[in-house]
Amino acid sequence: MSAAATQAPVPEVTNTRRVPRFPLAVPADVTVLRSGIPYSIPGRSVTLGERGVGLVLAGELRPGDSVGIEFRLPDAGGRFRLKAVVRYQALLHCGLEFVNLTSEQQTLIEHWTRKKSVGSATTLGAAASSQSSAPPITATTAPLVLSPSRRTRSERFRRALWSVVVGFLLLGGLAAWRWHRAWGELESRIPASKPLLDQAPAYVPAEVMERLVTHKIQPIYPEGARQLNIQGVVVLETLIGPDGTVIDVRPISGPEELTAAAVDAVKWWRFQPYRTNGQAVEVETRLAVEFRGN
Repeated sequence: MSAAATQAPVPEVTNTRRVPRFPLAVPADVTVLRSGIPYSIPGRSVTLGERGVGLVLAGELRPGDSVGIEFRLPDAGGRFRLKAVVRYQALLHCGLEFVNLTSEQQTLIEHWTRKKSVGSATTLGAAASSQSSAPPITATTAPLVLSPSRRTRSERFRRALWSVVVGFLLLGGLAAWRWHRAWGELESRIPASKPLLDQAPAYVPAEVMERLVTHKIQPIYPEGARQLNIQGVVVLETLIGPDGTVIDVRPISGPEELTAAAVDAVKWWRFQPYRTNGQAVEVETRLAVEFRGN
């Protein structure tokens, strides 16, 4: 490392976040559609806030991708399965913004972040108190006298060690500054969330919603059902969000051997937003998926 690099001043970081984020390092799986096929990318989380999560992934995403994310929130119980949109991507780092959180998911995330906030403040207060009450350190023994050769080697080793430590600190600080600045710019561009209207979903006939389909995945015929020549129609009660994504799917009727395949396919369908009085609303409808044998 050159002398100019080690002496370069670290620029001052301006924090533009409106919502604090806290460190969180847990395994996470991100699912994204590639040519209509779900593709899972493993990784781990870096930070978590009430609106989004920062990740390090073993694959590339594109800003604007709609993805599914699954991870375990400590002390919350069970795994979280959320929907999000990619807002930031650089190398293997990415930032996701949560969308369509349920009230239970939002409450659990807010509770976790508040606990982290209180814990950080308590830790800082305890550290300050212990430093103020610690007795002064006094020398009670004579220093060890080293021979000139040993003293020279020791001083060289300490200087080399300090050079390595300072180099790592500078590189780590520069990387962290770039990451925080990019995430801050991302959060500053996210518009303030508007309160959702508390109203029941609109019921729309299946033939109307099928005309609004923009992305449709055909179900995979289970091999066991195919060998037994099990055919039929699976009827699904489907809840569709204002943005056209499928929020929930519940089977109503149809052969049990074909139900899981039908549900897995409809989860990835996409629709044009259904509008009432010019405003996109949630929709409840019944979709039919037919399975025919050869």
